[in-house]
Order: sequence, then C-alpha cells, then structure tokens
Amino acid sequence: MFNNWSEMLPTIQKAFGTLGKNNPKMVKAYMALGEASTENDVLDVKTRELISIAVAVTTRCDGCIAAHADAAIKAGATREEVSAALATAITMNAGAAYIYSLRTLEAFDTLKK
Repeated sequence: MFNNWSEMLPTIQKAFGTLGKNNPKMVKAYMALGEASTENDVLDVKTRELISIAVAVTTRCDGCIAAHADAAIKAGATREEVSAALATAITMNAGAAYIYSLRTLEAFDTLKK
C-alpha cells in the first residue's frame, strides 16, 4: 500500500485548521477559490471532482488525491470514471513533460550560443 488513505484524510482535515489559526486570511482566500469554482454551476459535482483527481495526480499531491477521491465517491463517481480521469491525467502529464523537454532543449541551445 502506498499510503494509509483512511488515516490520511482525517489527519489532513484535522491539521488543516492549524495553519488557519496563524494565517486566517490565507485560509479564507483558499476556501473562497473552491467556492468560486462552483459559482456558475456549469459542471456537476462529480465532474468537478474527477477533474480535481486528474489535477491532483499531475501535481503529485497525496492530500489532494485523498480529499478528492473521497469527494468523488460521495458524488457518485464509479471506479471506471476515476480510471478514465486518471488516463487523461497520464496523457496530459506525459504531454506536458514532452513540451517542457522541447522548451528545455530550446533553452539549452539558446544559452549555448
């Protein structure tokens, strides 16, 4: 097992408030981002959570994976839907690595001159 996901989520939820005590404006702003993303109700909750899972994978955030996997379950996502979101994340991350590899070669070539 990579992580103890059942323990990680409550640990994160409990610890989340710790930073907020020292920096309440930052936490308030962070929470407002999530609220703003749902403002127009264009995407349903399940779709937003599937996107969030894909983004969590590409940013390599275990806490985000735990939180959004839990939220996706609560929103009714199936294992097949999560797998499809993960396939998209894999495609995008590999594509991003390819593009950034091209940028790196360009930087190398430019700076070598």
